[in-house]
Amino acid sequence: MTLWEKAKAEFIDIIEWTDDSANTMVYRFPRYDNEIKYRAQLIVRQSQAAVFVNKGQIADVFPSGHYSLDTDNLPILSTIAGWKYGFHSPFKAEVYFVNLKNFTNLKWGTKNPVILRDPEFGPVRLRAFGTYVVKISDPVRFIKEIVGTDGLFTLEKVTEQLKNLIITRFSDLIGEKKIPVLDLTENYDELSNVLTRIIAPEFLEYGLDITKLLVENISFPAEVEEAMDKKSSMGIVGNLDDYFKYQSANAMEIAAQNPGGDASAGVGMGMGFAMANQMGEIMKKSSGAETKPSSTENRSSLTPPPLPETEPEVEYYIANKGKKFGPLELNVIRHNIKKEKIQPDTLIWRQGLEGWQKADTLIELSSAFESVPPPLPDMID
Repeated sequence: MTLWEKAKAEFIDIIEWTDDSANTMVYRFPRYDNEIKYRAQLIVRQSQAAVFVNKGQIADVFPSGHYSLDTDNLPILSTIAGWKYGFHSPFKAEVYFVNLKNFTNLKWGTKNPVILRDPEFGPVRLRAFGTYVVKISDPVRFIKEIVGTDGLFTLEKVTEQLKNLIITRFSDLIGEKKIPVLDLTENYDELSNVLTRIIAPEFLEYGLDITKLLVENISFPAEVEEAMDKKSSMGIVGNLDDYFKYQSANAMEIAAQNPGGDASAGVGMGMGFAMANQMGEIMKKSSGAETKPSSTENRSSLTPPPLPETEPEVEYYIANKGKKFGPLELNVIRHNIKKEKIQPDTLIWRQGLEGWQKADTLIELSSAFESVPPPLPDMID
């Protein structure tokens, strides 16, 4: 300190701190040789506390207010210092201003995935992210446990330790709760509240109070998200019979948009039709399966008689772009007629016909074409 600064300090008798930063937690007031004059004016603003330290020992703590420093309001420091001359001489003490406001929007998140055993997907890895709010609740303990002799203590010096503590407790919590991964989203509030109660006592050991902690997001690995998407898709599809009809119509549309007659496109379309028919047969068989009666019911009265013999389903083949597709069931043919994928002049063959015929010439298909609007007339400019 320069000679002018030393001389200036002799005349300064106002001790205060106006915080112009957003992350300063503790600030040591600068005084030459830590000397404070008798009856110096101490101004402690809202959301502040002033802590006096003498020879490494915390003496007095002042809440917000305006004070004239004398033996009346410095009882502990007066005893420690042992002032002479009627306590009217200057005394030495360090003054630490502690910021008691809420430090908001602090981030926490898992650096590495947390492994969780899920009853449906087995072992899965997940990440979690959130925010928390913290404030200094015990200035004396915070200075003793965290700050020490640091003259300028900022938020960044303690957040890393706090984040590690939150992540460790979160990992233990989800492991103990054993919540299925598909139900984690609806338990964000519960996880946040329980985690806050677990961490609060540990924060208090540092003189800190965690006023809010939120679990904002839990994300899953790509393979788990893919499995969840597939499960959701199956629920959306609903009626598989209608779904396969839709797939068949899409296959014919792709073939119609391929004027070059790509062989791979034709093969794919044929496989699509075949799969649609096979799945349709499986669904028909499963829908006609017998229902097993319970052990308490009369089995003989609940067993239905054998089904009457029915004629086999007629199978159709269609020609498109010089390629043959089939076999297709009648309901698939009718569906594609309504979608205008099969035109009246599309060639069709089934058992019983001598050769390929136009679709609208078959009696069982003529009614389907009646519900299809005719082509638009040529417009003359």
